[in-house]
Formats: sequence, C-alpha cells, structure tokens
Amino acid sequence: MGLSEVQEDRNCTGDGVSEIPSGTETKYTMVTSVPVEDNEVLQNKKHQAKKYVFACAVFASLNSVLLGYDVGVMSGAIIFIQEDLNISDVQQEVLVGILSIVSLLGSLAGGKTSDAIGRKWTIGLAAVVFQTGGAVMAFAPSFNVLMIGRLVAGVGIGFGVMITPVYIAEISPAIARGSLTSFPEIFINFGILLGYISNYAFSRLPAHINWRVMLGIGLLPSVVIALALFVIPESPRWLVMQNRIEEARVVLLKITESDKEAEEKLQEILVAAGSVNTDNKYESKAVWKEILSPTPPVRRMLIAGCGIQCFQQITGIDATVYYSPTIFKNAGITGNSELLAVTVAVGFTKTLFILVAIFLIDKLGRKPLLYASTIGMTISLFSLSLSLALLSHAKIGIALAILAVCGNVASFSVGIGPICWVLSSEIFPLRLRAQASALGAVGSRVSSGAVSMSFLSVSHRITVAGTFFVFGVISCCAVVFVHYCVPETRGKTLEEIEVLFKDEDDLQESEVEMGDVERLVQS
Repeated sequence: MGLSEVQEDRNCTGDGVSEIPSGTETKYTMVTSVPVEDNEVLQNKKHQAKKYVFACAVFASLNSVLLGYDVGVMSGAIIFIQEDLNISDVQQEVLVGILSIVSLLGSLAGGKTSDAIGRKWTIGLAAVVFQTGGAVMAFAPSFNVLMIGRLVAGVGIGFGVMITPVYIAEISPAIARGSLTSFPEIFINFGILLGYISNYAFSRLPAHINWRVMLGIGLLPSVVIALALFVIPESPRWLVMQNRIEEARVVLLKITESDKEAEEKLQEILVAAGSVNTDNKYESKAVWKEILSPTPPVRRMLIAGCGIQCFQQITGIDATVYYSPTIFKNAGITGNSELLAVTVAVGFTKTLFILVAIFLIDKLGRKPLLYASTIGMTISLFSLSLSLALLSHAKIGIALAILAVCGNVASFSVGIGPICWVLSSEIFPLRLRAQASALGAVGSRVSSGAVSMSFLSVSHRITVAGTFFVFGVISCCAVVFVHYCVPETRGKTLEEIEVLFKDEDDLQESEVEMGDVERLVQS
C-alpha cells in the first residue's frame, strides 16, 4: 500500500465515505485497519510462494525416481537376468555396480553443464540420457548390449544426482531448505519401493520376459519430467551468474514472501556472485584451481561435503538394497517370491523413515539426526552380522536379520541418506557450488560402485556376516566424522553458512563484507 493510500485511509471510514476526526481516534483507526489489509496480502503471497517452491522441489526431484527405481528393480531383476542370460557372479557384480562407477562421468560433466546451460535444463538432460539407457536395457538381447544400456543410464544418473539438490537448495528459503533439499532422497526411496513392488508383481512371468518388463516400467516417469520442465523456473542464482538480473528478480518475486525480501535476496546473491564488485567477477574465478588448491575454509567445506557423501555409501547401504535377496537367503529364507516379499517390506520401511526425516530436519537440525542415523546404523549392522554368523536358518535368526536390515535402512533414511545431499548442496559458496557438489557426487558414486561391485566377491571370502561386520566398523568411523567435521547449518542462508567454515581472521573479514551488504540493502 502506497503513502497516498494510507493518507486517504486517514480521512475515510472502512466504507470509504465518512470522515474520521483527527487525533488519537485517527491514529487508532489507521493502526487497526491498514495493517490488517496489508497482512492479508502478505499472508496470501507467503502462502503462494510456499506452494510454488514446494511444487518446484517436487518436479525437480522426479529425476530421482529413476535412480531409485533402477536400484530397487535391479535387486530382483538380477535373479532372472542370471537365469535368462546365464551370467556369472562376477558379471552380476559388474552389471549392478557399473552404473555407479560410470555415473561419476555424468556428475563431473554435470557441474560444468549446469553452469553452461542452467540447472533446469541439466535436469532435463539427465532424464533424456537415462531413458535412452533404460530403453536399451529393456530390449537387450545379450549381456553385452545390456551393459551398454547400463553405461548410458549411469551417465544420466550422474547428471541427476548432482544437479537436483543444487537446484532445490538455490530456490529454497533458509527455514525450509533442509526439508526441500531432502526431496530427492524421498523420491529415490519411493523409486526403490516401486522397483521392489515391480519385482514382486512381475516375478511370475517367464524368465526371458519378466526382467525386461521390470526394467521397461522405469521409462514411464520421463513423460512427467518432460512436462515438469515447462513448470519449474531457472535457479535465480544461476541467472545472476549469467548477468540476467531481471529474470532472476522475476523468479525471486515468485519464491519469496514479499517484494522487499526478494530485493534483499537479490542483492545478497549479487554480492555472493561477485556481480557488484567489478574486480571480483564470477567469470574471473578459476573454480577448479580453487578446489584443487583450496584455502583453509574451502578445504573444510570439501572435507565435510565430500566426506559425508563417501560415508553415505561405504557404510554399505547399496549392498543392503541391491543384494537384500542374497542377505535374506543367507539368513534362511528360501523361494524367490518369499525373498522378494520381504524385500518389499524393507522398501516400505526405508520410504516411511525418509518421511520422518523431512519433518525433523529443519526442526531438530542436521547434526542430531546424523548422530541418530550413524549410531543406529552401527547397531543394526553389528546385529545383522551377529544374526547371520550365529543364528543362520533359525527362526529367531531370520527374524533378527529382517529386523536388523529394516533398522539399518530406517536409520539411513532418517539421517545420513537425505542430509548428505542437503549438506553438499548448501555448504559451498556460489562460485564453487556446482563443481564442488559434482566432486562430492563423484565420491558418492565411486564409493557406491566399489561396494556394489565387490560385495559378492568379498562375502565369498569373509562371509556375508563378516562383510557386514566391516560395514559396522566403518559406520563407527562415520559417527566420529560427524562429530568433528560436520557443522550445524539449520536456519542459515546459503551465504551465512560460509562463515561457519572460517577461522577468526577470515571471520573478521566476513563481518566487514556483511556490513557492506547491509548498507547496500539499506540503500
């Protein structure tokens, strides 16, 4: 409401006809009537902004369904692929794990691509590449062609896992960024559950058909993703880096609660991107040089971001998900249908607890959930090792194994699963965010591939029980890593989080810079 409108309200009643006497009565009327109208407008804009950001996060996360479905469906499809194509254990490991290894190419390329063509269209590119690989796999006549499809799909996965959290973090308000950036992990879990259900639903088809149907169903989300690209906006931070300031302002007006907040946020992004100070242009930054020869604050960011990505995988979650039928068979469950049915229960547990994480991540914070997650995983992994070693094929051993696997995936989903992506997308400064997040995603994919491609061979050497004992020891190390290397970032803006990694000298310099930002916003 403008100044002239406020002045008019001083001279008329609520119906705009009768005059109001001057004095305290006028003051009282102005205080009670004008802010109420403004408040309704602001509340409506706030509500609309929340819905819009929520919708953008959902649409951007659809890519993650593809990854989750592939992970889930392959755990059951590999049983029938082995039967149909007569592949060895080594070929199984390579087929399962190669997707994660190859995806590092997509993750590395994704950082550069997202800076070149934008966050939004990199999401679209990820879907196209993955769907191409998925189609090749579904119609593969031999193991070699199946591997080619797997390689192509892996590149698409690399693009997707790198760019989606970055995009969501860049459009989300600080107060809800943790929950919204967790959406990709929710959709991964939803995809895994769909994959498990697909395994069970099509398992009774002939072996030369069922695994093709299982893989082919994963092509359906591509239609929704194509439509989503026409709904979601480009990241305002990327637009600022491209010097498309007015377009960034339009997006910010849609995702912030007020025009004032949009302008303040735009000025903060301008300063962070180096667009205000002509001597500090983003384009002049040698991003990879700064990452490979980091300053102490950037080194701490890289340790925290890349470290949490690696611990997410080397604690064995992909071994649990990909090879859950093998685990339960080792525990004493026989029959493909029974194995796949129990695996569906694991999928439901994993999906349920990721929803719990969404409600808690911005209320309790990142670090408490990481403690609960890593400690819970440690207990579950040691319990699984014990049940497989001492109680295999006994009823109590089977029950304990199922409980331990469900406890492991539940603990993973409530903490390190989603928070890993939240941290890696929010702790890096704008000039490094895309490339550094890509580097973290590479660490995640390499770790995932190493675990997936070695699990069967290692378990043959030291037993399945011994393998999960090793995962339990690694999970203990993850607890220590969280304590010493991961800061609490709840409720802080992306620009404020940089301060957490700076020492006292850097902090004093940051205070001067923040003062400059405040004066700029006030002006």
